[in-house]
Amino acid sequence: MGAPMASPTTSRLRFAPAEVQVERRPDGTSLLRSPQALGPYARCVGEWLIKWYEKAPDRVFLAERKGEGWRRVSYRDALSDARRIGQALLNLGLGAERPVAILSDNGVDHALLALGAMHVGVPVAPISPAYSLMSKDFAKLKQIFELLKPGLVYASDPEKFAPALAAVGAASTPVARLLETNPGSTLEAAFARVAPDTIAKILFTSGSTGTPKGVINTQRMLCANQQMLAQGWPFLEERAPVIVDWLPWNHTFGGNHNFNMVLRNGGTLYVDGGKPAPGLIEVTARNLGEISPTMYFNVPRGFDLLLPFLEADEKLRRNFFRQLDVVFYAGAALPQNLWERFEKLVRADKPEGLAMLSAWGSTETSPLATQVHFPIERAGVIGLPVAGCELKLAPAAGKLEVRVRGPNVTPGYYKRDDLTAAAFDEEGFYRIGDAVKLASEADPAQGIVFDGRVAEDFKLSTGTWVHVGAVRVKLIAAGNPLIQDAVITGHDRNEVGALVFLSPAAGKDPEQIRKQLQEALQVLAAESGSSTHPTRLLVMSEPLSIDGNEITDKGYVNQRAVLERRAALVEKLYARPVPPEVIA
Repeated sequence: MGAPMASPTTSRLRFAPAEVQVERRPDGTSLLRSPQALGPYARCVGEWLIKWYEKAPDRVFLAERKGEGWRRVSYRDALSDARRIGQALLNLGLGAERPVAILSDNGVDHALLALGAMHVGVPVAPISPAYSLMSKDFAKLKQIFELLKPGLVYASDPEKFAPALAAVGAASTPVARLLETNPGSTLEAAFARVAPDTIAKILFTSGSTGTPKGVINTQRMLCANQQMLAQGWPFLEERAPVIVDWLPWNHTFGGNHNFNMVLRNGGTLYVDGGKPAPGLIEVTARNLGEISPTMYFNVPRGFDLLLPFLEADEKLRRNFFRQLDVVFYAGAALPQNLWERFEKLVRADKPEGLAMLSAWGSTETSPLATQVHFPIERAGVIGLPVAGCELKLAPAAGKLEVRVRGPNVTPGYYKRDDLTAAAFDEEGFYRIGDAVKLASEADPAQGIVFDGRVAEDFKLSTGTWVHVGAVRVKLIAAGNPLIQDAVITGHDRNEVGALVFLSPAAGKDPEQIRKQLQEALQVLAAESGSSTHPTRLLVMSEPLSIDGNEITDKGYVNQRAVLERRAALVEKLYARPVPPEVIA
């Protein structure tokens, strides 16, 4: 979102003014709104595709690696293929009650199938490939298929996905077969019937229970949200974005925010087959060595693994920064040490600066609810409400719980009226479960700061609240670069602890690791009170489990699931006398 290296006020990019309207209620609740009225937006996603077919038919829209080169698809070809696919789906009898299920990673065929389905009002459900490839029991995949009852299933590699397909009794339909269909009058009629309330996507998100919930994403949500995004960042309409992106399309960040941003603004998306994991981050580095993006998106873990490549390789760095206007992080707080390392590279390799941006939202808000479009000095600020979207800040357990209302918010959960009813308050605001605070009570236009998950915070036996998000970020920073992630413990106990997951940078020497982690605890103890830092750590030997609902394929940790699944290790952490494995 903006830093000395990267301030929207010093960059050549145009941003919306930093303004917010605040309505304060007697009970301590506040309502926050943008003074900007939301402008008109498309009826449906297909209108964007038609627009760029007409304005820039030969411009590359999508590209993915093929051998040593790239398979590139223009806007002309993308619309032609989407129409063929849409007609084929209609011919197969698909519709609102018979959606398309996609099991695959990002790819051109995945995108064309999704666009073809949405073009004719068939919902598309991109499902985490981890449920098919990393799971042992396919439990989540089976739950999703029982709910969806899809009319067509697509897997990019039917052989690789064969066990998962067998587990749900499905066969994969090749996109090439759908492309053999010639579009006709029924396609045009179906496209004309697509309305703002038509379901475009069903995106699955796992709550703390581990049972996937299907979040309804309507055409209105997706189209309104891109108008909100562009009003905060008017520069998007002045230079077509080029992105090299791995973020999975079964998540809202990659599939709605990034993919739709490229399509809505006539840009180009290079599908990055890499991921923020050892052995795959090298793929990302290679792609960034060939393609110069204008905007770069990642989660904090991705930046953590990419930075050593940028720091070590001058040629890669030059290509990465050549066209770059924006670096964007979201999904979790960016540790300050990563911010400073990135800032150092920018000062050396991009002296004119670039914009370091962030935003906040969820699958249920399509996802953008707040956006940074003003200078900030460090990570943590998540911006101000976007045009047309209201935030309610309600006092809860010593914090301000934030709730969201607007045309970007889901009407509810697919075939789950019970979950839908519980998700909204009496004024129709979606209860997102996060806490926020103002960066400055005196000047709300300085932005909103993320303040953790309301449900994750707990009290010590002393009655003192522990704010889990803040404690986790401080611990990771103090243990830099050893700690990749940590789960905070201490509910109804006398002191805060943590289950620690090491990063590849930690090395193999257990004594050296122990010594450095003890030093980190000592530094934290000298800085602050007992409820703001751990006093004991236990290093995990077993990685986070996707079957155990401990982690998503995007790298987010489910705090509650880890604590439940590893309850015996939490007991060991607090045992007396202190076991030798515990670092205290």
